[in-house]
Amino acid sequence: MYRQHSPEARSFRKRSRFDKRFARFKPKISDSYAIILDFLPNGYPFDSRPLHKKTAIAQAITTENFLLLELIPKKDVFLQPQEKVSITQLENDKISRIGNVLTIDKLTQTARAELEHAIKNIVRERQKEFVEFFNKAGPLTTRMHSLELLPGIGKRYMWDIIRQREEKQFESFEDLKQRVKLPLEIETIIAQRIVKELEGNEKHYLFIRPQTSKR
Repeated sequence: MYRQHSPEARSFRKRSRFDKRFARFKPKISDSYAIILDFLPNGYPFDSRPLHKKTAIAQAITTENFLLLELIPKKDVFLQPQEKVSITQLENDKISRIGNVLTIDKLTQTARAELEHAIKNIVRERQKEFVEFFNKAGPLTTRMHSLELLPGIGKRYMWDIIRQREEKQFESFEDLKQRVKLPLEIETIIAQRIVKELEGNEKHYLFIRPQTSKR
């Protein structure tokens, strides 16, 4: 957690003053569900307002577009890390509204620690889509293949994947694991790549839409 006078707290307070100004630049959120990463029943610990004026806050990642969100739960709702919640108005029984769209540097320590695990669970649920990525992924340039952007996948494993899929398309993660002896679990490989893309310093994006803010 952030301390009252820590650099993280000062940075967050400074950024929060601009939240309303930048609200119109928030991307349209089409996701229906999110995974809770952290729940703060009394709001952020560095919030100096009286307790009765504070609002409970949850940090979460959406299950479709991997957006990091600040969620405001309904009164007397208690949320757990890794809990899946609806963020649509029609089905929502726990979330009052969506707050800010976050960047990864705004996550609490708890949320950051839960992030990769949450993404792995999302990847498992969407296994068919990610298997299709391994079946269809192509070159980005004459010297760089999109498979090489995955952690632990160099040219050796890239060619193993390409040769195997040319013989027969992959049908599942288990099929891929049996036919290509990758250095990491497939869910870990994809999750680590998504985390790198959320950090926002990549030239190429495979799984998320990079966020741009107008200033």
